[in-house]
Amino acid sequence: MSATHIDVRTASAIAPCGAEEHEDCGLRLLLERLGERWTVMTLAELSNGPKRYREIEKALVGISQRMMTLTLRRLERDGYVLRHIDPTIPPSVTYELSALGRSFSSQVALLVTWSKEHKAELELARSTFDKKHRQP
Repeated sequence: MSATHIDVRTASAIAPCGAEEHEDCGLRLLLERLGERWTVMTLAELSNGPKRYREIEKALVGISQRMMTLTLRRLERDGYVLRHIDPTIPPSVTYELSALGRSFSSQVALLVTWSKEHKAELELARSTFDKKHRQP
């Protein structure tokens, strides 16, 4: 088993990251990026290969130009995305996943698969909870 995979049988034995008595494992850095609205969709779009800015923007329906720029910059800053500028007139900018980004993207794909498989269960649990705790 590689270091990037967690054995679910021992997952409960993992020490809490960032607690005083434990070394910071970087989970907060990961969740900071993963928790942003457009991160997963941008990673998914780039997982099919390099794309120009406008191609990504068109694929992410509803994203503003400002948010697209911020998302790409944050992903680039964290090392998930590489930005290439071709010296053409006007300059052509292409984005692609780095090795780290491909690795992260593959882990995110596991979450997406899990969420698809358990969507009905999650919706039923919410509905049951909401009915049980409905205010009169």
